[in-house]
Amino acid sequence: MAVETTRKAAKKSRSDAEIEKRIDTCGSVKTINLALQGGGAHGAFTWGVLDRLLEEKNLAFEGISATSAGAMNGAVLAYGLAVGGRVGAREALALFWRRISDAGRFGPLQPSPIDMLLKNFSLSASPAFAILGFMTRIWSPYQINPLNFNPLREVVEKTIDFDVLRRPDCPVKLFLSATNVRTGKIKVFEKEEISVSAVLASACLPTVFQAVEIDGEPYWDGGYMGNPPLFPLIYKCQSADILIAHLNPLSRDKAPYTADEILNRINEVSFNSSLMREMRAVSFVTRLIKENRISDPSIKEVLIHSIANDELMNSLNAVSKYNTDWDFITYLRDEGRRCAADWFAKNFSRLGVESTVDVDQNYL
Repeated sequence: MAVETTRKAAKKSRSDAEIEKRIDTCGSVKTINLALQGGGAHGAFTWGVLDRLLEEKNLAFEGISATSAGAMNGAVLAYGLAVGGRVGAREALALFWRRISDAGRFGPLQPSPIDMLLKNFSLSASPAFAILGFMTRIWSPYQINPLNFNPLREVVEKTIDFDVLRRPDCPVKLFLSATNVRTGKIKVFEKEEISVSAVLASACLPTVFQAVEIDGEPYWDGGYMGNPPLFPLIYKCQSADILIAHLNPLSRDKAPYTADEILNRINEVSFNSSLMREMRAVSFVTRLIKENRISDPSIKEVLIHSIANDELMNSLNAVSKYNTDWDFITYLRDEGRRCAADWFAKNFSRLGVESTVDVDQNYL
């Protein structure tokens, strides 16, 4: 009994010593990785998160793994940092989302005057959306949009110089994910592979846009296989801290009943499934490390953090993901900023020390 007690005490002391070592080596600037989810126009919430975090001079970014709208935010952030530092990144993100809103201003998917007056951000009352929803269930984008027009391409091309992102001295490591339509496998674009087509592939909804072909391979939205994947940040970055900007609620208070609600929840569950699987692996390895059952020093403990507003996202229906009205975009941005400020105030001191979310409780 005494020997067992001594062993437990030794394990505890080693754990305490490791935490003290982490605290001592954190320094005034802490470096994290970002994992940015997709979610259409709801990505403006992530814009707000990034905008607020960029104000913190003692917070640095090493890697960004991103999907769909997250891929757009991530690419714009990386480009802005490369050409103008923190100020440049904030300006680039603001310009990008203004262009997104402007591109949709004269399109068919607009909230009605009554909805705008009542601050109803859904487009469900829009006749154009009802028609589009019906058409996408009957015809493919190859029939509806034979010329393959995608307004996002022009917005992305105007905002980002991709030669900058492909330079060896780009200040952050960027990983953009898409789903290979033919093989069903995830494709992570990085370094010299980063391009406007890679961004569009990551955000290619198969019912709306034709598959994006890159080097002869067709790609759909990366959310089907990783929303976003964590493994590039674990294997290719030094920082152990991963901050996930959530857009897809992990849980909902009520079961869906309408056809649109059911379809939306199916997408949420499928888009979160790969993240849940990776979290199970993170939990398993973390437990082995804490139990001193892994001696390989190259295997690091991954520290998970999260910024989310499930109450907000639960209040928004799936249709609002297509709403690019500027009032809605800035509303989401402001909510993202508020959540990021709250998270930073509560958790900055714990970066580099421990996870700030209970992985087992939240993801398993």
